[in-house]
Amino acid sequence: MSDSGKACPVKFGAITPVLRVANAMASREYYVRALGFSVNFESEDFVSISRGDCSLFLCEGDQGHPGSWVWIDGQDVDAVYEEYLASGAKIRHPPTNYSWALEMQVEDLDGNILRLGSDPREGEPDGEWLDMYGRRWLNGGRVE
Repeated sequence: MSDSGKACPVKFGAITPVLRVANAMASREYYVRALGFSVNFESEDFVSISRGDCSLFLCEGDQGHPGSWVWIDGQDVDAVYEEYLASGAKIRHPPTNYSWALEMQVEDLDGNILRLGSDPREGEPDGEWLDMYGRRWLNGGRVE
């Protein structure tokens, strides 16, 4: 049932974001080596990758715009952070507590941002937010 009370005739499955990349093979290598993804299938300019229940398509020079943001639900952001520090991933913002999640930001070779989140830490205040321009915000106000 939808919010309007009408029956939904077709159930949707999982989504797979398509991220535009400059070089599919370089991006493939980064996602596998630094971010721990596995390759499902690939062609010269298109790669399907996954890690757990998360799937992404990497498309060279087509479909979308560089600098996309993707939310990925995780189980233990602190553990992923340690893994990514060791692998040389480009960590844009370390794990930070918010009311909605404990979240970190990782950047790929093309400026696409993966927001990885798990359950928030109980009793901890919200930390600063890093927006798409690299500006820092705290409690709804910009930090200079």
